[in-house]
Amino acid sequence: MRVAVLSDIHSNIVALDAVLSDAGDVDAIWHLGDVVGYGPQPDAVVARLDERDATGVRGNHDAAAIGGPEIDWFNPEARAAAEWTRDSIADSTRAWLSALPERRVVDDVLLVHGSPRDPLREYVTDRAAAEDNMAVQETQHALHGHTHVPAAWTATPDRVALIQPGASDAIDLGTYLMLINPGSVGQPRDGDARASYLVLDREIRRVTWHRVAYDIDRVQADMRAAGLPERLAARLSFGL
Repeated sequence: MRVAVLSDIHSNIVALDAVLSDAGDVDAIWHLGDVVGYGPQPDAVVARLDERDATGVRGNHDAAAIGGPEIDWFNPEARAAAEWTRDSIADSTRAWLSALPERRVVDDVLLVHGSPRDPLREYVTDRAAAEDNMAVQETQHALHGHTHVPAAWTATPDRVALIQPGASDAIDLGTYLMLINPGSVGQPRDGDARASYLVLDREIRRVTWHRVAYDIDRVQADMRAAGLPERLAARLSFGL
């Protein structure tokens, strides 16, 4: 069973379609939240995931889009985009986002957006946070997003180690706890502007990260036409 794992699509249908085309014939699609926010096509992204029977969880931007207090945590630009999303999405999109749980276990893999202990808010960016989350992780392998940076934390008997993968890098799923981030489809922040995702091969127990170029100019034009904050559009060119 091959699973495409996507996170932080952020209303970027152009990037999502590029990733789905690159992934090809997978058996399932899992998403890790922040389906909407920042970008110009929330309804199209939700419709595409619904068409593909994607399974996933709610992110903080998804929660904000349906009226949650998470919007109060956002910086001014993120808040402006969240308010635009609230006002723009169709009722069907709002219902789809509302049905997403904050955490989900699929085939003995935990799916969350932020972290196992705080699915909507916590960023796992250092060893201490990874260790604390692995202490409460209810499955051997967990998938999360939120940082927009591809990474994998692995717990061995000696220490918790960080793996920072490049494009097409793969790691085997060992016998230790792992907390794995596919990076961002719609708004990468690791200095690489290409969309990021991973493929989980359940048969050979391996995850492989992938990077996919997409038409950034088109997305930026759509963001500007919608009146979304300029910095949110400009940063797509740099992956920051």
